[in-house]
Amino acid sequence: MSNISLLPSGAVMRVSLILSLFVHLVAILALQEAFPLHWQVEELRAYRVDLIRPPIEDMDPEELSAPDISHTEQEPNPPPALEQDTISLDTKDERYVTYAKLIKERIGFHWKYPSDALERLLEGKLMVVFSLARKGEVIEIKLMKNSGYETLDKEAVRAIKAAAPFPPFPGHIRVSRLNIKASFDYRLTSKKKNK
Repeated sequence: MSNISLLPSGAVMRVSLILSLFVHLVAILALQEAFPLHWQVEELRAYRVDLIRPPIEDMDPEELSAPDISHTEQEPNPPPALEQDTISLDTKDERYVTYAKLIKERIGFHWKYPSDALERLLEGKLMVVFSLARKGEVIEIKLMKNSGYETLDKEAVRAIKAAAPFPPFPGHIRVSRLNIKASFDYRLTSKKKNK
């Protein structure tokens, strides 16, 4: 027989333990890269504020005194035209851009990701057209393109109803009915957190 020296059983146990720890550590690190644990559900929203009137710092104090209203003529308000117009919430049309931003902010304040959709990891995009009367009340809401999930569609309609009534149309908007196209994009994003 050959003379084979065997390691004592304590040394074999130590080597096996160290080897097992090393293999498990590598497996845990590999799985952590493949399946990140941190889900970012809601993106941060930034709002831009437009000043309606610039500050009046450079005016003479005499000009700031009470205005002389004896010569002020009241301009007659022309009756609103019996027409309608359709815009998007992201319109670039200068007649509507300020009002559309106001509407978008109000809807955005009420729009949430439905909790059941979060649990089921549902995503989708939909388009709604809603109509406003001159005083800002919602006349009609139509779902033009659904998301494929009823819970997402219902939440978009709920957000519009919750944001209503909207402010009346500014004087420069002459239509009696304004149709507004709004897209709602439900997205879940996964981002790794750096340690």
